[in-house]
Amino acid sequence: MSETRLQPDALLAEILKSLDDDQAQEVVQIDLRGKSEMADFMVICSGRSSRQVASISDKLVDRLKHDFGRLCKVEGKDGGDWVLIDTGDVIVHVFRPEVREFYQLEKMWLGPTDAPGRA
Repeated sequence: MSETRLQPDALLAEILKSLDDDQAQEVVQIDLRGKSEMADFMVICSGRSSRQVASISDKLVDRLKHDFGRLCKVEGKDGGDWVLIDTGDVIVHVFRPEVREFYQLEKMWLGPTDAPGRA
């Protein structure tokens, strides 16, 4: 299957839909344009357990591969505490709540005047 080229905003919308379908919690989107060269957007969300974190991540990667031919780089899946999915234009972090609280990525990427985009 060849990759269907999605613009970053359209890819973000597909990712947010997938996360919503799989009941990801506290989904936050961060616009990285002008802040970082690594991606246009970052999405941070939580799963209630290690099993749900793995399931949310697996389903997102599978949907992007099946629907758009997009292959993603995945880190941390074996641990189940935190999975990083690099889709190219959007970086997705799926955490267990305690691990998310520990790392506080939102605070690192959002300035004092930025409001997180709740999806």
